[in-house]
Amino acid sequence: MENKYQTIIIGGGVAGMTAALYLKRAGHKVAIIEKEAPGGQITRTSSIENYPGILKIDGPELALTMYEQMTALEVPFLFQEVVNLNLENDSIFVSTKNNQFECENLILALGRNPKRLEIENEQKLSGKGISWCAVCDGPLYKNKEVAVIGGGRSAIEETIYLSKMCSKVTLIHRREEFRAEKSLTDELRAISNIDLKIPNQVSKFIEKDGYLDRLLLEDGSELKVSGCFEFIGQEPSTKICENLGILDSDGYIEVNKDYQTKYPNIYAGGDCIKKDLYQIVTACADGAMMAEQILKKSSK
Repeated sequence: MENKYQTIIIGGGVAGMTAALYLKRAGHKVAIIEKEAPGGQITRTSSIENYPGILKIDGPELALTMYEQMTALEVPFLFQEVVNLNLENDSIFVSTKNNQFECENLILALGRNPKRLEIENEQKLSGKGISWCAVCDGPLYKNKEVAVIGGGRSAIEETIYLSKMCSKVTLIHRREEFRAEKSLTDELRAISNIDLKIPNQVSKFIEKDGYLDRLLLEDGSELKVSGCFEFIGQEPSTKICENLGILDSDGYIEVNKDYQTKYPNIYAGGDCIKKDLYQIVTACADGAMMAEQILKKSSK
């Protein structure tokens, strides 16, 4: 296995794979390190309808297409978990559980993970009725009653997705209004097997025989469900960067206009940096721009 590259990209989501695409096509020696499935956040997305040039595609399919592009370009995709980053002179050392890699430039495309409610029995029932991925776990609840927690675009999209396979979906949101475009909320309200409990919140997950049985709501009522899906926001997956001093108070990586951190050979983009819009197209743009900055520097 090769262990030295011009650029290593940590994170095989949209931003990471786009950066690899541009670098590899320019003749750069690049590798991607990813601990999970290629695609990152989009693998948990049921339907994508705002990606230019594609009318509609599901997230896992788009992720697979991007990964096939990496394979065709012979970009090494190293399925390993990074545990430590070290800087020595002009080199960066990336340590995984089993190997150590060296590079001149590092791209951090670490993405984000779903936030959790942090309420009673949530951790205990994770994977036993509580899920953060409708695409992954929705089919387990075919013809059953489920709940969705959240009020943003993702929560509404996944509620609509689940309504096509579940007998009933109850959407629970703490506010009266949803944080999504009107066309989407209109579609939501028109579906007969979707029930809205707003404003309301879940106070506790109640188990039975080791699995989720019902939800205790803030208004004192209980809701019996077979499964519950949480979509209450995202938080950056930047724990491996804590020793570098490049994170802001919210855990996002701080970068300048050229996507550089305070270290000129470490870049960050995609969902792990703060920006106004978190979308596939903006992640693609971040990846392309990071690659361009590295190629410019290499040509000097």
